[in-house]
Amino acid sequence: MKALVIGRPVGPEHPPFVIAEMSANHLGSLERAHRLIDAAADAGADAMKLQTFTPQSMTLDTTEGEFTIAGGPWGGRSLWDLYSEAHTPWEWHAELFAHGAARGLVMFSTPFDEEAVERLDRLGAPAFKIASFELVDLELIACAARTNKPLIMSTGMASDAEVAEAIDVARTHGTGGVALLHCISGYPAPIEQTNVRRMDAIAKHGTVVGISDHSPGAIVPITAVARGASIIEKHLTLARADGGPDAGFSLEPAELREVVTGARLAWSALGDGSPKRPKAEDGSRRFRRSLYAVADIAAGAPLTRDNVRSIRPGYGLAPRELPGVLGRVAKVEISRGTPLAWELLQ
Repeated sequence: MKALVIGRPVGPEHPPFVIAEMSANHLGSLERAHRLIDAAADAGADAMKLQTFTPQSMTLDTTEGEFTIAGGPWGGRSLWDLYSEAHTPWEWHAELFAHGAARGLVMFSTPFDEEAVERLDRLGAPAFKIASFELVDLELIACAARTNKPLIMSTGMASDAEVAEAIDVARTHGTGGVALLHCISGYPAPIEQTNVRRMDAIAKHGTVVGISDHSPGAIVPITAVARGASIIEKHLTLARADGGPDAGFSLEPAELREVVTGARLAWSALGDGSPKRPKAEDGSRRFRRSLYAVADIAAGAPLTRDNVRSIRPGYGLAPRELPGVLGRVAKVEISRGTPLAWELLQ
């Protein structure tokens, strides 16, 4: 599997790439958006992702029928009203991108229409995120792929056929590479429904794999890294008590730091799978079992199970040599507590 380059290489051979998702948590305040960037950088995230849309690009200005949300965290609101509140004004983007870059973050965004793709491309976004709800918008995927920048695509709600179709479109129209993020499009998503093992099937598509997680806390991202996730995406807010459309499934800064630290430790614990023993064991090898005289043995006396045993520490012959030692005769007097060696035996 070829690593993607999104500011740095991203893939199984590299530490997890942690994306802090701003989404609507700026609450309409540019100053708060800047504070979120600082919080992401201070927590150790690799990237900050925005969302680039207007209400017009998302839906119609109506409250009729299905254009009003029934149930869930946004129940009773019209789509137009929700997206009007949640959108990040385009005039903020350049300023926020510059701030994030100055703090060492990779800055990019989720475009929701072709104009957003074109604007973000001109702004120098190094990658594009395709949201779960847009995975079925093949024209949008093709447009983003034609920039030849990496596409990170969430798979929430998608069937196997829809995932395969989206990958095919992305690869047909671009050369930037694809990452698939396992995603449960529940807001929030109960931990017991996150189905992290689903990543195994997603990995068979030959893409970089990760998780876009809406569950509380750090346990799911850390578990996902242990299962092979190279990308972690979590929503970030300054404080859930501040409210906003995404507050209920967003992490606070200290929680994001826990995700970053835990994910990287989980990745480092994976190792390379080689049989070579680690340096941490160097001091322990001397305490393994080996063959010792457990009673005084006179010169010329035979070695028996009464005077030879496998005990700790490990300075004598290996325990596997016991059958070849028993019945031999001591060449010299062997005192109790002496590690056995072949030169002591006839």
